[in-house]
Amino acid sequence: MLSKEQVSPYLQKLEPEPTGLRPSCEPKENIRCILFDIYGTLFISATGDIGLLQADTVKRQLLQDLLKDFGLETTATRLIESLTVEIKKIHAQKKAQGVDYPEVNITDVWCKILNKVKELTLAQIEDFAIRFELIVNPVYPMPGLEDCLRWCEKNQKLMGIVSNAQFYTPLLFSWFLNAAPHQLGFRENLLFYSYEHKVAKPSSMLFEKATRILQKEGIENGQVAYLGNDMLKDMLPAKRAGFQTALFAGDSRSLRLRKDVPDCQGLVPDMIITHLNQLTNW
Repeated sequence: MLSKEQVSPYLQKLEPEPTGLRPSCEPKENIRCILFDIYGTLFISATGDIGLLQADTVKRQLLQDLLKDFGLETTATRLIESLTVEIKKIHAQKKAQGVDYPEVNITDVWCKILNKVKELTLAQIEDFAIRFELIVNPVYPMPGLEDCLRWCEKNQKLMGIVSNAQFYTPLLFSWFLNAAPHQLGFRENLLFYSYEHKVAKPSSMLFEKATRILQKEGIENGQVAYLGNDMLKDMLPAKRAGFQTALFAGDSRSLRLRKDVPDCQGLVPDMIITHLNQLTNW
């Protein structure tokens, strides 16, 4: 897997953009466990619609350079088209099998796409996937991240992750904080990444799995807070699970209020967090 030194050319500093929302940080009852989303919550995520890459000359050039480095005789445009088609195909197949919100394993997707152009090893495909992701979706720790995790651990708040993610997502912690999630205080049995379960938020599956584990720990649903930036993918399933809901509104690029989504109309988060240091009020 790529080291921090190997990915450093792709790691650029990002600053959050204010949302204008006011924080409201008072929990309804004592919080014993905090479950986190990752992209747009713990890490700034500057991604957008992958189709918009066609107009982003800088990223297109970086992708062309990436293809050249791996000896792949294709174009960034064809690559993006192939990726979009393959993901839509897998989603359609899984939905036909009854999966409400399917998730792909991006390694499998890239294997199908890249091996049509050139035979690569699994390690090479994973390296390519990481570099592609960091070009398309630049990320950087949200301000206060390390202090927030340290406070949670010090104050014995059980920590977990429920996030739409791929194999490279947990590596963000190692690259930026020099430690794996479990070394930063996250409980290993409370790490739920969508690619491992083949289902994505807003499906309730990952939240139900977390609930079962927490109940064995003697933690009631109302003593769990879920922090995420998306009303549909985060607040809705967390509310249905009976968790306290905390909308992270710390960056306008990733805040998703979903006012036009029927299921989100009338949905109000229990708390609004605009900076991670506000969790110290819990």
